Amino acid sequence: MMRIIFSCTIGLLIAGTGYGQTKTTKPVAPKTATTGAVKAMPNPLKNGKDSASYALGIRIAQNLESQGLGKLNVAILQRALADQLGKKKVIIPEASLNACIEDFVAEANQEKIALAKVASEQTKKQAKVFLDANAKRPGVITLPSGLQYEVIKNNPDGVKPVASDQVKCHYHGTLIDGTVFDSSVERGEPIVFSVGGVIRGWQEALQLMTVGSKWKLYVPADLAYGDAQAGPKIGPGSTLIFEVELISIEKE
Repeated sequence: MMRIIFSCTIGLLIAGTGYGQTKTTKPVAPKTATTGAVKAMPNPLKNGKDSASYALGIRIAQNLESQGLGKLNVAILQRALADQLGKKKVIIPEASLNACIEDFVAEANQEKIALAKVASEQTKKQAKVFLDANAKRPGVITLPSGLQYEVIKNNPDGVKPVASDQVKCHYHGTLIDGTVFDSSVERGEPIVFSVGGVIRGWQEALQLMTVGSKWKLYVPADLAYGDAQAGPKIGPGSTLIFEVELISIEKE
């Protein structure tokens, strides 16, 4: 865990070398009817060391935020940096540092889980309304698991895959509000994967489909990613909609 939190290395600085290599120009301040021209704030970055210091601070903050650890006392963080880099006596002894950080990480994770659960329950309520209405539409079939599907194109002579098969598919995935979260169709390239290696809703549907068919799936959260966040667009408790075309069963 400690290695993850403090993985900010010189490589991260290299990614942001523009801070030290490009000249900083003062932004043009907008004029207002009451104050006229507003003076730009003076730029505190006077040399390469200043720029590198600022860039490193940005990278540390980005690293913490990406792990859900952005709610820190910035003033105390600055004090700790100043004490350590200034070779001053620190408030917390070395032997206690890891325990302090681990306690904070655990608390932050618990808060994140609690917030995700609240968001998930709200999303599931909205999804239930959608799925209940969708189940009443002509052509929509609801399976005992809760998975819903409708057949867009059928191939009665095709072969059905089993869980151990590798299949090639095209798919287009959206949320119930129409937001596209992933699409091999938009990328223009189908994917090959194991039937047993995908979300449960897909596993169930694919073993009912025949090669050459195309279905529209309505996958409840319990058959997808549950209460987990899955990428930037799939929130906790999300019901997912897929158009899936089963192109072929791939030979080993």
